[in-house]
Parts: sequence; C-alpha cells; structure tokens
Amino acid sequence: MTSAPLGRTARNGRATRFVSTLVIVLILGLLLVFFVLPVIWVLLAPTKTADELVHDWPLAFGSFSNIGLAWSHLVSFQNGVLFVWLKNSAIYSVGSLVLTLLTSVPAGYALALTKFRGRKVLLTITLLVMIMPSASLVLPLFLELNLFGLIGTAWSIILPFSFFPFGVYLVYIYFATSLPSEMLEAARIDGASEWRVFTSIALPLAKPVVALVAFFSFVGNWNNFFLPYLVLPSSDQFPIQVGLNQLLSSTPSFNPVAGAGLNITSPELALSVIIAILPVLIVFLFSQRALVSGMLAGATKG
Repeated sequence: MTSAPLGRTARNGRATRFVSTLVIVLILGLLLVFFVLPVIWVLLAPTKTADELVHDWPLAFGSFSNIGLAWSHLVSFQNGVLFVWLKNSAIYSVGSLVLTLLTSVPAGYALALTKFRGRKVLLTITLLVMIMPSASLVLPLFLELNLFGLIGTAWSIILPFSFFPFGVYLVYIYFATSLPSEMLEAARIDGASEWRVFTSIALPLAKPVVALVAFFSFVGNWNNFFLPYLVLPSSDQFPIQVGLNQLLSSTPSFNPVAGAGLNITSPELALSVIIAILPVLIVFLFSQRALVSGMLAGATKG
C-alpha cells in the first residue's frame, strides 16, 4: 500500500524538477535573445557590407576586408574627427576622475570617522542626491555653468562630472565598517594629526574602494551623453558618445539628406560603437582584481 504513494511522490518530484529546468531554460533563452544576440550582431556587423547586413543571415561572418573598408570610411569622416572625440573623452573622463578622487575619498572619510556639526545632515544630503536621476540636475548645472561663462569649455564637463555622491557613499561605507578605529585612535594618541592619520593610515588601507570609485567614475564619465550634448557647441569638443550621435545623423539610413554622399552606413556605425567601448573594456580587464577587492571591502568588520 505504501509503494503507490511513494511512486506518485517520485513522479511528482521528477515533474517539479522538469518544470524548474524548463523555466530556467526559458529565462536563459530570453536573456540570450535580448542581451547576447545584439552584442554578437554588433561584433559581426563591421565584417559585412550594408547590403549583406540586410539580406544575409544576421549572425554570419562577412570578411576582414569589409572591416578595413569600414575603418577607412570612419577615419576619413570629417578628417578623422573620431580620434578627436576619443581624445576629448579621455581628457574629460580622466580630468574629472582625478577631481573625483581628490574630493570623494576625503569626504567619505570625514563623514565616517570624524565628528563635526552638521555631519548627519551632509550624509543625508549625499544619500538624497545619490538617488536623484542625473538628468534632473542638468538644467540647474547648465544655468550655473552659463552664469560663470563656462559653457563650451572643457571645465563645463570636468567640473560636473567630478560631482560623484555615489563615490562619497562607497568610501563612507568602507571607512565606517572596515577600518579599525583602534588603529586610528592609537595614531592620534601618538600625536599624529588628522591629516597624517588620513594619508598615512586610512588612505593606504582604502586602496580597494578607491579603485572601485575610480572605475565607476570613469565608466560613468565616459558614457555620459546628455550634459556634453547640451553644453558643447562644436564637433571638435564632443566626447565619443555625442560624436556617435552625430555619426548616426550622418547615416543615409537614418538621415537621407545629411548622409547623402557619405560612406557612413550600418557597418561603420557598428565599428564606431566597438571602438567607443574598447577603453572601458580595457580598463575593466586590467582592474578586475581591484574591483573584486573593492566590492568585498566593507562586507565584514575589520
């Protein structure tokens, strides 16, 4: 009498495992369709001509000669303005990154380990600004930059990009949870000033979270589009993200009038996208160990 219920239980268990596996496969399939396949298409697009992209199988490889042809078209576009856009992005991103580290790290340390009037208010403001959409600050930033006559200059990008409350919060969390306060107190008892404690003890121990802040800042600055699009009037000042928008508008498929006579088609657009993401990919590949250490920093009390 017990064998029948046991058999039904086994069948029910197998059916449950089958349904669970099916659900997982379906979810992975959807992720493959919506996230992986578009990336593969972009990587393969420069190997084809515009006509082959439309009529051939989307995931088929074309030829290396088509990559060279697309590259030559990109280089000849507006006398190699693509390299100017890449240089501008590097200047804006690295310049603002330096200012971000010079401000975010001391600010996070002060909020976490020093006592002063208004500390909780500043921390609350930091959290509120951190969760605000960045687009909501574009208009007041534009008015402020215009007031100081910075519109159209590199500082109109570098200074706003240096404002990184998320970095301040990351450093605050690290110092508040991982740095042994006894070590800092011992240094103060020995007569070390607050600046000496910060530079000689706290900062060397905070290298993982500093690397994490630097990575997020660089990626955010490199990929920013809205603010540079509003405050930079000249193509020679554009970063790569705004330049890609101009390149898109010079494609006959999207703008038949402006793109007439230009050799900018879908393969050239795909190649320009790959070139635009290469610096971020290189930075990520060379900083993986520091990123993992920074993400684990603060997970446990030191």
